[in-house]
Amino acid sequence: MILVDANILIYTVNNDAAQQNRCKSWLIDELSSGRPVGLPWVSLLAFIRVTTHQRIFATPLEPTQALGVIDSWLALPNVSTPEPGPRHFELMRGLLEGAGTAGNLTNDAYLAALTLELGGKIATLDRDFARFDLPLVIPPELA
Repeated sequence: MILVDANILIYTVNNDAAQQNRCKSWLIDELSSGRPVGLPWVSLLAFIRVTTHQRIFATPLEPTQALGVIDSWLALPNVSTPEPGPRHFELMRGLLEGAGTAGNLTNDAYLAALTLELGGKIATLDRDFARFDLPLVIPPELA
């Protein structure tokens, strides 16, 4: 399973981002592939928070628009919202302690622990994930 980090989701609707077309094309390809795609709640919540924020987007989405985009993703049969298992906190703790930090890396550690639990990969443009020594998917067209 490929878990998708918030930055890729956000770029798909950010008309001002140079990465928009590449992220959007990549995500459409993944979603239509039939392969399992995980959209963790932490990524979906960040998508709503950022894309509807007037100080971040010149033309933010209306909440109903952001929710509608998420509805369209979640309606696909190969898309799920993976949940943490019983080892999640232990794995996350190990990742945070191993990195020697928390703060802004906390959500990244959450996603990394979820990825480890599921035996998947993370699709992201966030280089901070390299700190966690896990399988990353940084599509060549997005690198």
